[in-house]
This record gives sequence, structure tokens and C-alpha cells, in this order.
Amino acid sequence: MKKEIIIIGGGIVGSTASFYLSRYAECNITLIDSGQGNATRAAAGIICPWLSQRRNKDWYRLTAQGANFYLQLMEDLKQAGVDELPYRQTGTLVFKNQPHLLEKLYRLALERRREAKMIGELTIYEKNNLGQLIPELETDQGAVLTSGGGRLDGAALLDILQKLFVQKGGTIIHGHASLGKHQTIQVNEQELTYDQLILASGAWLPQILEPLGYKVDIKPQKGQLLEVETDFSSDKWPGCMLHGEIDILPFDQGRLAIGASHENDKGYDLTVDSQLIEEMKETAIQFIPALKNYPISKTRVGTRAYTSDFLPFYGNLNDQPSTWVASGLGSSGLTSGPFIGWQIAREILELENFFDRRPFSPDRYIKK
Repeated sequence: MKKEIIIIGGGIVGSTASFYLSRYAECNITLIDSGQGNATRAAAGIICPWLSQRRNKDWYRLTAQGANFYLQLMEDLKQAGVDELPYRQTGTLVFKNQPHLLEKLYRLALERRREAKMIGELTIYEKNNLGQLIPELETDQGAVLTSGGGRLDGAALLDILQKLFVQKGGTIIHGHASLGKHQTIQVNEQELTYDQLILASGAWLPQILEPLGYKVDIKPQKGQLLEVETDFSSDKWPGCMLHGEIDILPFDQGRLAIGASHENDKGYDLTVDSQLIEEMKETAIQFIPALKNYPISKTRVGTRAYTSDFLPFYGNLNDQPSTWVASGLGSSGLTSGPFIGWQIAREILELENFFDRRPFSPDRYIKK
């Protein structure tokens, strides 16, 4: 008898879990996605957690492991027949506006490289030398380059994972799901039953669980991103993490993604704020003045999920062990999300799992 597994949420966690679960023939898997406010599709995909100066050691351990996992994920996608991979290690430049901050960052990176070999080569670039990497760059700031930093097209990764999932016999349903009694799900006037359930609905997890009497420590954060199509030879440019919260993420053929915003007071609003979009572009123009010659080609909006202590959580519910949850990934969801989805899939399949996830238990964040 095949296991019936339902996944609610087609973002980075749900899509990765569906891909890995679908490789095992003993499962019937259904992925339900509302298509609403997907944070993955509205994220700037720089994968470089090692130079973060956040002090929480559990957060760093998870995101560093998440970055390492991309090497395995890309190898698994290649073996599944994917030719154009959405992730590439082109390096990451992390900018600081003061020399002493740059030196402090460099020392932190050297220390962390002892444990995280994936960081690769570390180089301090003064403002006069940055043109070697990005000819169009003009700035008074210096930066640390880590050669192991990666860039990810999150939307392309979701499309690939879901395509492979369907090829393996998985089912995707587009609609809003609600939980019923006796391990049932209602979606589009259908009732589905499950043996295992994964709730990977991000900022919308409270809407799913609160009708059943749970209190969920999740808050929404709005993120907006813009894209510009240029004539720049950006194929091998490193990603740029500017001093502040804006990133410039180069893709092939001159496409640049700029963002994303972090708006804590907008709730679940998904409208584009044209003024804020222009302000983010202006910030990028301060580093790459030639951007002023190119119009904005695309904007994206999504909703991130945050907990009150800014740590993510994932695992199964104490009172419903067949129900798995993952949320609170915040702005590092692209970094840690695939690793979390893979872990949940392995635990459902009763396969070995080497990572200690106890610091990320849902028990502190979901109460009844």
C-alpha cells in the first residue's frame, strides 16, 4: 500500500520535498499550491551565509549547511537530466562603507573558513580594484570577495523541481487548501486523505492551523524586487551584497535583479510600491551608474515568514506526528529551504538524517 503524502505550499521547501519524495515509488504525492505571494519567486538569490554577522549560532549552522547542500542538489538535478542548472558559484562581493568594518568582515570570514571550506578564496578589494570584477562598478566602498558565493534563480529552481516531480508521477493542484478532520484536506471542492502531511505554506501557516485551535508565532514581511535588462557582460559577475539590505544579483545576458525590500508593516499586501522600486534602483545606480540608461523590465512581490526571535522552525507537530511544518525562514529561505525540504523528505521516508534539528523544533512556535 503506497503512502499518501500531501504537501501544502509550492515554495522552496515544499517543492524540494516533493522532488525528493517522488524519487521513491512507495509514495503517492500531491502538491497543493495557491500561487499566492510566493517568497521564493520574489527573492534575490545570493547564497552566501558565511559572511553574515548575525550572532545566532544555530541560525548560522543551518544556513551554512543549506549553502553546502546546493552542491548535492545540483548533482541530483544533473542526474535527473537537467542541463541548465539554476545555481552557479560566481562568487559574492560583500561591501562595507568603512575600512575597519571591511577588515572585521575579512577576519570573520577567515575564521569561518576553517569549518566551511566552501567559502573558497577570500580577497579584499579596495574601491580602485573592483573594476577588475565588474567594469561598470563605481563606488567609494571596498568589498570582501568570497569565491564560493553562489547565485540562484529561485523561480527557475521551483519550475525545475516541480517539472521533475510531475514527471515522476506527482500531482499538482492549484488552489487554497484547508485542513479537515481525520487526516483530510479540502481543496477546490475535493476531499483528499493523507498518511503524511507537510505544511510548507510560509507566512500563510497561521491561516491553515489557527482554525484548528493552534497559535502560530509567524509574522509576514513584504519583499519587493526589480529586474533590469542591460547590455552588460554580466555572465560571470559576482553577486553584490551592498552595505544595507539591497543586493544586486547578476544573471546571464545582462539581466540584473535588484532588491529585495524588507517591509514589516505591510502585512500580506502584494501590490507593487512604485516609489520604493525606484528608490531601490537609485541605490543600485549609486554603485553602477550606467543602470540609469535602462528601464525596469520586471517587478516581483512576495511575503516572507518571520518568527518573533527570527529563527526558522521545522519538524512534526507533537500532537499530530504525521503533520510536518516548516516556516519562519525569513530572508534566508533560499539558502536553508532546500536543505530543510530534503530533511523532511528523508524523515518521512525513514532514512538517515545527520543534522540535529532540535534547536528548530516547532514546539516553541506552535501552541494549542
